[in-house]
Amino acid sequence: MAAALSRALKLPGKKGSELGEYDPLTQADSEDESEEDDLVLNYPRNGLGRSNCLGTASSDLRGNRSGRLVGGEDEAEEEEEDEWRERLPSKSRQDRDDMKGMQYWSQRDTGRDRVGEDGGGPGASGGAGVGANGTDVDGKRKRMRGTIRAAFFLVPLFCATLLVLLCAFLIPCQKGELDKQPQWETALGDGGVVPPPALALWDVDGDSVDDVLLGDTKRTNDTHPIQGNKVYSAVALSAITGQVLWRRFMREPVNYIQCGLQCEGHPVRLPAGGAALRAYPETAPLPRASGPVCLLVGRMVLTAVNGTTGDKFWSVTLEKIASQAVLLPDLQGDTVPDLLIVTMPMDEASDLSLILLSGLTGAILGHPVPFNLTGQGKPMGPLLHETQQGAYYILFGKGTVEAVSLRDIYIRATSKMPITQALRQKDPSWEKLKKTNSSALIHIYSGKDQVDLLPLVAGFGNNHNNLDTVSNLNSTKSDRFLVYSSSKLSVLRERDTHKEWSLSSAPIHSRPAPGHFNDDGIPDLLIQHSANGIRKVQIIDGASGHILWAEEFLCPHLVLEASSIATTTGLSAFLFWASEPIRTQKNITKATVAPGVPVIRKLFLLHPAYPTVLVQLASTTDTAVTAAVSYQEHHNGASYITVSSRPTTDSEPGAQVVKSLSLRAAISKGELVRLRESGKARGPVKPSDFEVNKFFRHLSFKRQ
Repeated sequence: MAAALSRALKLPGKKGSELGEYDPLTQADSEDESEEDDLVLNYPRNGLGRSNCLGTASSDLRGNRSGRLVGGEDEAEEEEEDEWRERLPSKSRQDRDDMKGMQYWSQRDTGRDRVGEDGGGPGASGGAGVGANGTDVDGKRKRMRGTIRAAFFLVPLFCATLLVLLCAFLIPCQKGELDKQPQWETALGDGGVVPPPALALWDVDGDSVDDVLLGDTKRTNDTHPIQGNKVYSAVALSAITGQVLWRRFMREPVNYIQCGLQCEGHPVRLPAGGAALRAYPETAPLPRASGPVCLLVGRMVLTAVNGTTGDKFWSVTLEKIASQAVLLPDLQGDTVPDLLIVTMPMDEASDLSLILLSGLTGAILGHPVPFNLTGQGKPMGPLLHETQQGAYYILFGKGTVEAVSLRDIYIRATSKMPITQALRQKDPSWEKLKKTNSSALIHIYSGKDQVDLLPLVAGFGNNHNNLDTVSNLNSTKSDRFLVYSSSKLSVLRERDTHKEWSLSSAPIHSRPAPGHFNDDGIPDLLIQHSANGIRKVQIIDGASGHILWAEEFLCPHLVLEASSIATTTGLSAFLFWASEPIRTQKNITKATVAPGVPVIRKLFLLHPAYPTVLVQLASTTDTAVTAAVSYQEHHNGASYITVSSRPTTDSEPGAQVVKSLSLRAAISKGELVRLRESGKARGPVKPSDFEVNKFFRHLSFKRQ
């Protein structure tokens, strides 16, 4: 049987040189090699495993046979034959022998692959050589696999790092057009116009950025001019590029421009009569106004135009117009807010009058309502105020501050009761301030000098009293009023007009700028006054009247109100014009500029987080005559719009220049100006330039 099995499996008659080529026939015929064969066959008992130095091929081969060759040859052959007979009962003996041979050669080839081609000789020394070479091959393969895995990990990581560095440092970030929009300058009209040109900000082209609207005056060389030697117009400039969007020529100068009037109401038929015919010749229903509506207020003519195209909606001719228009609640029930305006007789000797106008058609509602005011000076106001009881009052005056109920004005103008319940209300706390029951006027304040009034609301004036409901909401419900003259400031409570505090000051040459310098929730005031060539800038606490901040500068020979801008920190940033700050402490009585030397005017930004540091945003020899702040809500940015008169070298009048300055861009390029220290022994630690620059570069702005 052994001879037949050897022939069937084609086994060699002796041990080969490679470990694992074991011949059972040789073991049966030779007793001298029995010990060695027993050592090989009984490897589990001698501690030889797959990782032993004798080689992996022999171990795998014996392991696959499950120890069936241990013992005598006959028993092993019988057990093996019985096992194959159980596996393949339907096969013949010859077929079973062939399959056993195939299994043997398959196991042998597998063992060779694991050991390698370089096997050792017979005996212990040959086995050791094969094991050592197999271990080296496995180590090389493991190292190769580790290298490949490391390459697959490091190559993508290197590529990703290179891409990040490329995007961060080599490829410049492409900023959107809105981020770059505020940097433009346009020459428009003639400079040196008195009074300063009208200026307003409103989005008229639908790009979500406030555009610039202003009055323009140009001189003409026409030998037969129809309107003298000047041409008047209203111009709309794009906030993105500064290009002219539209221009509308006027017969008189434009004193005020106000935008935001919503005329998308239900039109009504005009009553026949002189006032309606003057406002609109035909009495047929008027078409609705689509898009923003802007009012162009001249000396005698009030015109409503389409803010997108400049086309006229309506116009009305009045007596001498002495104020801007005031937005009122809807008085007629046509869902369109109505207007109020102050007029003066041509001789200015008689009393002023309040006129109600339809916001939809411009028609006069009823007739003018005159008031007899005893004060002297120019008209003040008017302002709309809504009390805590929901009653509406108009604040106005002439040298004094007076108030009158909107209900009384409407009744006197139309001889009818207001149609809405809200307009019929009166506030008892205000009505008891009347001197006599027969008088409609409520006296609020009087002083020795000409006074003016504004609601104590942060940022009031930056939008130049636009006519949208949102801009007017906070100002009409203010719980404090600021009354100021050339040398005095007073804050009045809304509920009873009681004076909270009063402060005497040097002559104030421009309107105070309300903003939040501290976090008490009450707007503070930035005021400016000049004397002996020195400009003094102060910030007054709105709650107590105490001075929170003060600094002296060389006088810039410029009369322009400051501006406050709300920031995301909850406090306000203040913008003002001045020259060099005076760094010495004492012995300053007068500062002058040498004749012929142009005055350098600088725009500074102050933030209460760093009160001893100013950021110089711009420097110019132009004379700014009016300015406003524009917001970009989508980018938390803001722009500073100025209208300036640029000097010329000859006798010709200077050009009027409109400039838009991005505050973020100006801050990034601005220069830090450190003010003199307070001199206290234990003052705060001086902030580093890096810390200050980091704060201002991350400063964001928001609408008030």
